[in-house]
Amino acid sequence: MSEITRILTAIEQGDARSTDELLPLVYQELRRLAAHKMANERAGHTLQPTALVHEAWLKLVDSPNQSWQNRAHFFGAAAEAMRRILIARARRKQTQRRGARAEHLDVDELEIASPAPDDQLLALNDALDRFAGLEPQQAELVKLRYFVGLKTEEAAEVLGVSKATANRWWAYARAWLFQETRADSPGIRTTGKA
Repeated sequence: MSEITRILTAIEQGDARSTDELLPLVYQELRRLAAHKMANERAGHTLQPTALVHEAWLKLVDSPNQSWQNRAHFFGAAAEAMRRILIARARRKQTQRRGARAEHLDVDELEIASPAPDDQLLALNDALDRFAGLEPQQAELVKLRYFVGLKTEEAAEVLGVSKATANRWWAYARAWLFQETRADSPGIRTTGKA
């Protein structure tokens, strides 16, 4: 049993002090994953990797039903927390762009722009939610790869599958999500990040 799994078991059994032991063991890994994800964000974003880690950590430890079976489950929950934070920020920004506190302009003077990265993120999130209903394990792989920034080998380890299986799932998920996001928004492209 790894040190992380031992601490997670203690937390599940109600030992609140174990939460303090867990953070130093996982912080650098969470920080690295957040930094990787933030590197893919648009220029000028205001959320820093450290802030993303801290927000995700607070969501994880403040949850009344926190229960992680092992390291893989914990990092899966962290990936989901980071994804939700990024999606919430994208939705807030999109709401602001779509009229919150905006001055009214003459439509004839406006230029049409291509979809913004936030629009792409929201389209991907909606498609990923639909995909999770059909293929929950493959959807977890996408979350770990895209939102947390794990490599295929790392995601396979977290999910407890072989690298070959993870590669097949990744290829299938990318194709499915590409078709779905194209159907939702014809101008949106998905990256071919392998």
